[in-house]
Amino acid sequence: MSSNWKISNRQFSILVTLNAIGTAILITLAGLASEVKQDAWISVIAGVGISLALIGLYNVIGDLYPNMSFVKAIEAALGKWLGTVVSLLFIFFSFNGAVSLVWIVGNFITTQMMPETPMLYINILFTAVIIFGVRLGLETVARSAEILFPWVIVFFLFLILFSTPNLKAENIQPVFENGIKPVLRGALSFISFFSLPSVVLLMIFPASLNKPKEGKKAFFTGVLVAGIIMAITAIFSILILGSDFTARNTYPTYVLAKKISIGKIIDRVEAVIAGLWLITIFFKAVLYLYATVLGIAQTLNLRDYRPLTLPLGMLMVALSLRIYPNIPYFIVWNEKTFPPFAIVSGFFLPLLILIVGKIRSKKERKIADNERNKA
Repeated sequence: MSSNWKISNRQFSILVTLNAIGTAILITLAGLASEVKQDAWISVIAGVGISLALIGLYNVIGDLYPNMSFVKAIEAALGKWLGTVVSLLFIFFSFNGAVSLVWIVGNFITTQMMPETPMLYINILFTAVIIFGVRLGLETVARSAEILFPWVIVFFLFLILFSTPNLKAENIQPVFENGIKPVLRGALSFISFFSLPSVVLLMIFPASLNKPKEGKKAFFTGVLVAGIIMAITAIFSILILGSDFTARNTYPTYVLAKKISIGKIIDRVEAVIAGLWLITIFFKAVLYLYATVLGIAQTLNLRDYRPLTLPLGMLMVALSLRIYPNIPYFIVWNEKTFPPFAIVSGFFLPLLILIVGKIRSKKERKIADNERNKA
């Protein structure tokens, strides 16, 4: 059923942008400012450049397996048994990402906006909306993203426009105070949240696009737009909050929104700006869960993935209450554990599939040529 769903390249580009912004705009700047200080914005720009190269790798895989999801491509490259094992590791990465996003939303709302509301209720409501989106299918999700994306841009421009009076140029100086090595380490940390999770999009790219040959440009465009948004956000956070204050806050861009105050007319707009982050995180969570259930269904040769959405959604809620015991654990996980996990899943695994796939295709062409010569 899902194999018949097709989305336009414009819709795919929007999904790429929303997926890349996702949690990156909410939580990564604190870790970057802690490590790179006032040069965090340079790490973001370098990370965007690395991300565009990474998307080139994903596009090559799309050319090699144009009619397959990533799980099917893994099985085609590695064989049934080894491919199944590796596919399960990829599915675990996707499901872990979905659970993490539910925890992030629950923690954000209960610590910043509704402290008296139990986190369990927030997680249940958010997960229910994610399940609903996944069950409606890829086309519905893509159309919803197309409708909501302009509002994301409006909210972002609102944040930037009304934050401009608070800019302080001295906060961004001196540039490259600690050299280039911390900046490069920060760039690698940044892409762990920004572009490496885009590997889940290989479950729909290019097989689910109505014009697959033009999908490569849409992939690049989506990441580039998200990169511009992230670079501007990083620059404004450092210029307004300073590197120390940015590093001390779990959600620095939310604090940035609190700084907006234009006379007595425009004030306390952070709840409106939070809508930007919740929209992007929602679509990222939907893509994670969609990749999970579709991957399981294809691995088990099920006709439809929808029966899996409710039990996995219930499991997401249960695990979201246990995945991170506290904020310090969450910070250490993001800084130490998640980047290697994302690099293996988002870079080394696709690179392995590409190399093995190229070798297999060469062998198959050689065998075919030998058979034609014998005939």
